[in-house]
Amino acid sequence: MIRTPAAATGTGMTMNDRPRTMKAVAVHPGVPGSAHLADVPRPELADIPGGRGVLVRVLRVGVDGTDREINAAEYGMAPPGSDVLVIGHESFGVVEAVGPAVRELVPGDYVVATVRRPGHSLYDAIGTSDMTTDDTYYERGINLRHGFLAEYYADDADFLVKIPMRLREVGVLLEPTTVVEKGIHQAFEIQRRLRVWRPRRAAVLGAGTIGLLAAMALRLRGLEVTVFGLERKPYLNSDLVEALGARYESTRDLGVMAAATAEAPFDLIFEATGFSPIVFEAMQALAKNGVLVLSSVTGGDRHVEVPADRINLDFVLGNKVMVGTVNANREYFEAGVKDLAQCEAQYPGWLARLLTHPVAGLGAWAELLQHLTNGRGVIKAYCRVAEG
Repeated sequence: MIRTPAAATGTGMTMNDRPRTMKAVAVHPGVPGSAHLADVPRPELADIPGGRGVLVRVLRVGVDGTDREINAAEYGMAPPGSDVLVIGHESFGVVEAVGPAVRELVPGDYVVATVRRPGHSLYDAIGTSDMTTDDTYYERGINLRHGFLAEYYADDADFLVKIPMRLREVGVLLEPTTVVEKGIHQAFEIQRRLRVWRPRRAAVLGAGTIGLLAAMALRLRGLEVTVFGLERKPYLNSDLVEALGARYESTRDLGVMAAATAEAPFDLIFEATGFSPIVFEAMQALAKNGVLVLSSVTGGDRHVEVPADRINLDFVLGNKVMVGTVNANREYFEAGVKDLAQCEAQYPGWLARLLTHPVAGLGAWAELLQHLTNGRGVIKAYCRVAEG
């Protein structure tokens, strides 16, 4: 039996009477600047096998550089049988109906969907598709699977993470938070080899959305955190850093290597700048037994000259580690929910300040994407698709 909320039929409309299409923001993959408001097939519970379908009404969708790059035709492919790709991978919505085999969710629950879907590798088979060895990725809103910048989506309950009511206003931040959660978790997991690893000093490179969320997560774990950004303070991002009890430095005045030399090297460095040359400076600012986490996806062709022998020697003799973090599986979404809840309790209102640029409705898609181009003053741009 399919369970639906009373509101779904309050107008006398049955499941079969519902429109067969819906509005969504989509691109023609491979065509630069092709974003548009499209009519696409409306998803149904029957689209998901085994009775595990969940129909979600979309409330908010965040956008980031990935959406800008897809619209620029840098990557992204449409799902089989479609000539468009619905974009948007940072979702937040409310369950409208569930299939007969779904027990963990009910209509009215708030949810966020994971992004990557299983491929064919061993890692996909064990629920860690973010570690797939496949060359082809299946990612909602990014490649071969429609995204969430639409009125509705349907998905298997296995890929939906329940969001508590108290996080309703900031739940759209969960997906970017998972990148941070994965990186920090991997740093600690790798350092289990040391039997005891107690990092004290952390640096975050970059004061954008990911950098701010990394600072938040590291402060929640009790680390002393310095965030390095390009702009001089005061501005909103530096204010947010300092509201966490962290320190903000402009790289115009103090670089990460200079800070490590003047004070002490950093036990953990989280890089989120999108500027690859800084990685080599960060490698030299890392303490013995330290971990450098890279989160930037850089597609350019920059070349830099580095003291390669010294960096190599310090890494070998100092037992240092460098690891990348991209995408996330369910484990990191669930960890993100816990950290967002703790942040709301410890730093009330802080998360909401990251939501700087809302737009109302899918019809404002051009304004939404324009925020990604202008950039200045934007921490998180997002679409209020519907109220709920």
